Amino acid sequence: MSALMKWNPLGEGTKISWLQKLAAAACLLLAPTLVMAVPSYARQTHQPCAACHVGGFGPELTAFGRGFKINGYTMKVGNDTKVPLSAMLVESFTHTSKAQDPAAMPNGFGTNNNTELQQASVFFAGRLTDHIGVFSQATYSENGGLLGWDNADFRYAKQFTHGNHYGTWGISVNNNPTVSDVFNSAPAWIYPYMAADLAPGAPAAPMIFGGIGGQAIGATAYTQIDGKWYIEAGGYRSLSVAFTHHVNADYSGRLSGLAPYARVAYTWGVPHGNLTVGGFLFDMKLGPLGTDLNGNSIPVAGPTDNFNDLGLSGDYQFFKGDNIVTVDGLYVHEKQTLNNTWGSGGSSNLHNSLDSFNLKGSYWYQNTYGVTLATFTNDGSNDLTLYGNNGSPNTQGGMVELDYNPFGKANSWKQPYANVRFGLQYTFYNKFSGLVHNVDGAGRNASDNNTTYFYVWLAI
Repeated sequence: MSALMKWNPLGEGTKISWLQKLAAAACLLLAPTLVMAVPSYARQTHQPCAACHVGGFGPELTAFGRGFKINGYTMKVGNDTKVPLSAMLVESFTHTSKAQDPAAMPNGFGTNNNTELQQASVFFAGRLTDHIGVFSQATYSENGGLLGWDNADFRYAKQFTHGNHYGTWGISVNNNPTVSDVFNSAPAWIYPYMAADLAPGAPAAPMIFGGIGGQAIGATAYTQIDGKWYIEAGGYRSLSVAFTHHVNADYSGRLSGLAPYARVAYTWGVPHGNLTVGGFLFDMKLGPLGTDLNGNSIPVAGPTDNFNDLGLSGDYQFFKGDNIVTVDGLYVHEKQTLNNTWGSGGSSNLHNSLDSFNLKGSYWYQNTYGVTLATFTNDGSNDLTLYGNNGSPNTQGGMVELDYNPFGKANSWKQPYANVRFGLQYTFYNKFSGLVHNVDGAGRNASDNNTTYFYVWLAI
């Protein structure tokens, strides 16, 4: 369970509804658990990590990396057979400008300056047949002490030609909307690629930001045409409560019917790189929750809360000599009709909205030394009952990150069997829950949530 599920940004004693918990969990769900670069792909393709990934380390994909994923992870060089297994370890240190409330922290962690085995993952990832490939991940985290399933993506892909046109079509079966995407403007891929899970974060975000990640199963059909058009569409259904308990996944309510998802993007070739513009659509109806005799969440009969997400995205990549520049942006607008939450007294408004804007730019030198600047804003309808205190979800800030990736190139030590990233990240808040000062009703300021985060990320 993320720190957001434990820390109450609305003030001590404020009741948090299931909807607030779900929105809070969505904010950090994907940040530390994105689909990552895995050396099993490098061993399969005989390519260095830098062929597929900007900076020689995932998850940000190059044009070659996008093609590898679109073609179902099936590219293979040579006749030797490699077992499609990899592993990952992330050790981290987290410091906030002001110590947090002891009641907000997970068992075994202090109020500040925490070290943590943030992730230990095993991957089954690679080519299965000429047209079928897989990415699947199981992850253990010291925060919570549980081993559970993570993002999963099973693909069938086939190339085609028609007249003067060419491309690839495929089917993805996955457990998280947008995890099948190949662009870093997708919510499942957007920066930050690794983030602190022992620090406060934005109290609300649109549902496409991991709101049902790991709790649902979906199938999408996709195609890329002439290396320009990317089109994907499909739908998601809830997994059973029993299954989510078995794999230690959260359960936030049962989807009513099929939750449709659609994605379209167009890529232009530009001097020394590429430019992509696109959009998203995601619509879901989520039923209410109750508890069983053991205190576990279970679906119950009642009206649904409805969420409609529309997004606009952009990606730019520039490669010249030793220099790489990438820029990714995403804006999402969510319409909410809170039939259940409003009807049960959990919100002041029947109709609400949320807006999220994320923009980041990165510079890499020799695929080794990187600096990233980012800004983020989450804002929406004022709702005193839902958000408490000031009644606003408005949270604004930015991030600065320095990275060192010594390996991942063709001449790297133990290529393609080991890779590592050292990252130093600083997150600052200009506003939190609509306020600059006293954001929790107990004297905590927005800047008190500023976070210094250092991590070592090993992939083998």
